[in-house]
Amino acid sequence: MRLGFGYDVHKLVENRKLIIGGVTIPYKKGLLGHSDADVLVHSIMDSILGALALGDIGKYFPDTDMAYKDISSMKLLEEIYNIMNENGYEVGNIDATVAAENPKLATFILDMRENISKILNTSVDNISVKATTTEKLGFVGNGEGISSYCVCLLKPITETCKE
Repeated sequence: MRLGFGYDVHKLVENRKLIIGGVTIPYKKGLLGHSDADVLVHSIMDSILGALALGDIGKYFPDTDMAYKDISSMKLLEEIYNIMNENGYEVGNIDATVAAENPKLATFILDMRENISKILNTSVDNISVKATTTEKLGFVGNGEGISSYCVCLLKPITETCKE
């Protein structure tokens, strides 16, 4: 088994959609980034790459490459899934936390978990997403940005018996 950790942060700005976990969340601001800036999915991708000792998402999807401009992070997660699979691993479980003062994310979490589990070809029960605030402290608490932390456990792919 392999354990990985991921972290990501993006600034909140006007005139951008807020997309977290592949869910478009109604809010007055969105996250600034080269892609759709899905902070949760980015932390998940980095945790998987970290578990595989393969670097980070910037290595695979550089912000200097226009092919990734405004791309859906769910599409990028598919590519990370393929890399994980080609290396002989599958998701054991993922535990992620999104830190945002606003908007409140609780009603969107199940949709996020379902989106992520579909891409990673695992049960939704293996995907944990939590939301917290920073009690009005720091850049998250001041409403300047959103961050996400993630740990993942990868396990070797198991072959099923064929009769």
